[in-house]
Amino acid sequence: MNRIKDLREDRDLRQIDVAEQTGIDQRTLSNYETGKTNPDSYAIVKLASFFGVSCDYLLGVTDVNLPDLDAVVEEIEKLKHRLDAISRYLQAK
Repeated sequence: MNRIKDLREDRDLRQIDVAEQTGIDQRTLSNYETGKTNPDSYAIVKLASFFGVSCDYLLGVTDVNLPDLDAVVEEIEKLKHRLDAISRYLQAK
C-alpha cells in the first residue's frame, strides 16, 4: 500500500494527521504503509475519500487518479481539446 504513504507525503501529512481525520488508528495506518497488513474495505473507502482519489487508484488497480465521474468527464474534455488542436495542426500542414 505504498500509494497511501505516497499520497500522505505528497500532502505533507504525518500518519497521525491522517489517523485523526479518518478515524483509522495510526499504528494500523503504519502497518498499511509498510505492507504488514492490508486495509479492509471500510479503510479503503475512508482513505480514498480523504485523499480524493478512487479506490482503484488507492489499491493500484489503475494509475489514473480520477476520483469520480465529474473528474472523468473533465479529463475527457481536456483530451478532446488536445486532439482537436493536433487535428487542426495536421490539417494546416
